[in-house]
Parts: sequence; C-alpha cells; structure tokens
Amino acid sequence: MRLSSLKDVAGAITSMKVRGAPLIGIVGAHGMALAAQRSRVRTKEELKGELRRAARSLEGLRPTGRNLSWALESVLHAVEVAEGLEAARRAASLAAEGLLRDDVKANRRIGMVGAGLIRDGDAILTHCNTGSLATAGYGTALGVIRAAWEEGKRVTVYATETRPLLQGARLTAFELKRLRIPVKLIIDSAVGLLLYEGQISKALVGADRILSTGHVFNKIGTYPIAVLAKENGVPFYVAAPTSTIDVEADLEDITIERRDQREVTSFEGKPIAPRGVGAINPAFDVTPPRYVSAIVTERGVAFPPLRRSIKRILGRRTGEMPSLPSK
Repeated sequence: MRLSSLKDVAGAITSMKVRGAPLIGIVGAHGMALAAQRSRVRTKEELKGELRRAARSLEGLRPTGRNLSWALESVLHAVEVAEGLEAARRAASLAAEGLLRDDVKANRRIGMVGAGLIRDGDAILTHCNTGSLATAGYGTALGVIRAAWEEGKRVTVYATETRPLLQGARLTAFELKRLRIPVKLIIDSAVGLLLYEGQISKALVGADRILSTGHVFNKIGTYPIAVLAKENGVPFYVAAPTSTIDVEADLEDITIERRDQREVTSFEGKPIAPRGVGAINPAFDVTPPRYVSAIVTERGVAFPPLRRSIKRILGRRTGEMPSLPSK
C-alpha cells in the first residue's frame, strides 16, 4: 500500500489494512508528518492547531489500543519544542522516523529478554498476529519465539485462526512458515482441549494496552485463553513494548472497540450467515492480572505482583540492562 495523505492513513487504520498496535502507532505518526508537510499554514501556532485536530481525528479510529495515542502525542511534543514553522515540519517527520527505528530496537530487545522464558522443545500457543506484520519489524510475542528459535531452541507454535478476520491463519502462519518455525493452525475453540490434553507448555500473546494494574487488553479471545491456561497449569505470558503501558488510565476509562457486524456475518464479501441475522463484534477483551504469569518488555520482565513490577520497569532508564528471567 502507498499512503500519501492523512486521509489515506485514516482509511488504512480504520479498514485494518494496517493493524497491530505498534504498527498502527507508527503509521499514525507518519500520517501526522504527512499532514505537517502538506499544510499551507504560515505560522508554527497554526500548524500546531492543524496537527492537534489531525491527532483527534486519528486517535478515535482504534480507541482500545495505547500505541496510537502515544505516538501521536510524541509527534505533537516534537512540534511543540521546535523553533519556527519549518523546523516544526521537520520535527514531525523526524519524530515519526524515530518511532519506527525505536520500535524495531524495542522488539529485538523484547525477543532477547523473553527468550529466557522459552525452553527447548516448548509447544507455544499464540493468538492473533504479533510479528513483523504488526510492528515496525521483528515482532513482539512472535519476536520472542523468533529470538528463542535463533538461539537454537526447537519449538513448535500452535496458532489460533483468530476469528473473525483470521489474522492467525493468514498472517501468523505465513510469518512462521517463512521463518521455518514449525506451526500448527488450530480453530479458536480448540484451545481448551489442547491445554487440557497437555499439548501446550506455554501461552504467549501480545497486547494493545496494558494498565499499570497489569490488566491486559488484547485481541478478542485472549481472556478465555488466559483463564484456560491457568486452569490447566500453563504459564500465560504477554509481550509488548513499554509504549503499550498506560499509567494514567483506569479500567473503566478504556473503551472496547466494537466493529462492523459484517466482519462476522460475511468473509471477503461472501455471506456466511442467513440474511437478517445480526452479530456482536468486539475487537478486544481484557485479561485481569491474576491470570498473567509475566509481561515481557524491552526493559525487562514484570512478574506478579504486576503493579509493583510495572512501576519498577517504567522507572528503569532505557539504557539499563534489563533483569533477565531465571531459566
């Protein structure tokens, strides 16, 4: 896809042609940079006003995820501290490019840190898509699997199909196949049986927003996976950059995005349900911290109690070596 305007960016995010919380944030930031370059205003103050309006138009498109609003705020801050109109335009572009580079670095760091949780021979359950196609590159949860594989750990991945848009079947399986990591595709409702039968040793997912309490917002279907994993004594891990952590919002502040019911009643334009039958289509759910075994970030691993661990991780300077999990 070639996106050449703020409108193009908004359309790509809304239609989920661009998806995955980190990538949505990066593309949104580049949308702001495009708006800054194409603006015909004559003063920096006018540009700031235009970009604030642009940010408001973008941040409501995918309200559950944190990375989009965080990235837009980063661009606005860069513009705010720039001196003069042309410097502000350049600052918007540099901020967007910096977010892209930083995401790749963060993902590789997440992979390095999280690989310590993976053992040779593990059978890892994952949900939705958290690889290069959902980020600037390398991936979050898939980045952990990828890093473990590169360390020589022979693992098998069980990927849910991820209804209704089948990101697991279309994207996760595609990425793992290209990486030559063994993958088996399962229907979403088979998760419980596989966990019960002992076929899964670890569950590993990404996140669209994590609260300071440890509540994890992720693709719909994540919560039942976490509950079933705990019921069957299987660790449930979350991998995400610290930009996904929201320290300001409370649980009741977060809106669960509801998407068009046609995503459920049809697929690629073809009806799969009787005409006139409605559907409920929440895009995300929330997993309480009591079901989360650990959260892997580029700054280290947060173990329960999560509120305390998250505070510690966010307080650590970016350049510090993270605390690696014990093998």
